[in-house]
Amino acid sequence: MSAATGRPPEDPASLPAPTPAPTDVDYPVQPVPPSARRSLLSLTIVLVGFTLFTPTMLAGAQIGAAFAFWPLVGVLLLGTAVLGVYVCVIGWIGAHTKLTTVMMARYAFGTRGAKLASVLLGGSQIGWYGVTVATLALVTAQALGIESDTVIRVLMVLGAALMAITAYIGYRGMYWLSVVSVPLLVILSVWVAIRSFAEVGGSAGLDSVVPQETMSLTVAITVIVGTFASGGTQAPNWTRFARRPSAGLWSCFAAFVIGQLLMLFCGAVGAFAFGEGDFVLVLFQMGLVGWGLVFLVANLWTTNDSTAYNFGVAGAELFNSPSRKPWVIGGVVLGTALAVTGIYDNLLGFLEWLGVLIPPLGGVIIGVFIAEWRRGMPGPESLRAVRWSTIAVYVAACGLAAWSSIAGWFVPPIVGVLAAVVGALAVCYLPSGANNRADLAVAPRTHDTDTGS
Repeated sequence: MSAATGRPPEDPASLPAPTPAPTDVDYPVQPVPPSARRSLLSLTIVLVGFTLFTPTMLAGAQIGAAFAFWPLVGVLLLGTAVLGVYVCVIGWIGAHTKLTTVMMARYAFGTRGAKLASVLLGGSQIGWYGVTVATLALVTAQALGIESDTVIRVLMVLGAALMAITAYIGYRGMYWLSVVSVPLLVILSVWVAIRSFAEVGGSAGLDSVVPQETMSLTVAITVIVGTFASGGTQAPNWTRFARRPSAGLWSCFAAFVIGQLLMLFCGAVGAFAFGEGDFVLVLFQMGLVGWGLVFLVANLWTTNDSTAYNFGVAGAELFNSPSRKPWVIGGVVLGTALAVTGIYDNLLGFLEWLGVLIPPLGGVIIGVFIAEWRRGMPGPESLRAVRWSTIAVYVAACGLAAWSSIAGWFVPPIVGVLAAVVGALAVCYLPSGANNRADLAVAPRTHDTDTGS
């Protein structure tokens, strides 16, 4: 008998088991619970930090060299609108389901079929991590006058470790980094754009610039969409934290339309004014080496920690791990090895092909959502190991996107997404798919879809 209560002690076996604490507060393989959801402002800060990316400025400069100023503005608006529509839709779905892209792939492709998505999405992000680490080290070395290959490789390792810190912490770490970095990046970008206008002689000077290169409208849009075809497909990794689906949509709009347009425009104007599309090198030309390095570190860090976060959640799904942290570390090691060994020099062509291979994944997810998930997600026990019909749709959509790229017809990522959406709708509404939807309609849901939470 207990001296404190005067009652016999309870049998420990009869007590309810304590609820285990989550090993990862970012919930990589579970729906985000209401207690962990974030505001529209918080999501916008993190996603804008992701899209403020120096290579996007290089794309703007490349396009700017082929168009007169006002036609260029139209091209940039059209390209960002195309990218924005796709990312806003899949970001809204992520906010609705509260799941990462690779976890939604389990419902679209099956529990084993989703491993394809994890390998592609995680692998592409590891490659980008290596490219970005190398870019940071090489430009830093250029600014400081460093020529030693050994020192440059040491800078790569140090930069990779630094950018891994906030990704390892998770959403909270990326948020606070972006709170500091995003305002600085926006102020510097706008200031240099204003200086560039003055340098070239204002709007009249811009109108007088004669294009030095040629580029079709189709290719220009492909370049714009390709800059974040992979990253945009993984927007649900952040929008799943939204309190309402609308917050997921608007945060994607702010990042992938407004933020993307800002980077493209500043890169194009910098190329017009200084003959240099790299924003950091424009700052160097203006004698602002210190600010150039600050911009470079902040710019690449806010993007590359999101990249590391992406391959962390992909690894968690691939190995069914409750924590993404071991896979963040493993991906950082692989990405750093790519940078240090110089393999990153051969990655760019491979990464361009990922612009063909990855958007159809998002297209299949969108199509299956429209057909099956609108009223709630089915219970995990209803999932099949492999959904061959949707995998066949994905393969066919990739084939069409590849043909579009080789033939130079239309925009390959758009072809891939549209073909995947239409194909997924078709197989879901076939007679066999209709029976499956009837089963899904009564299956228990894995989480709430209360948009007011």
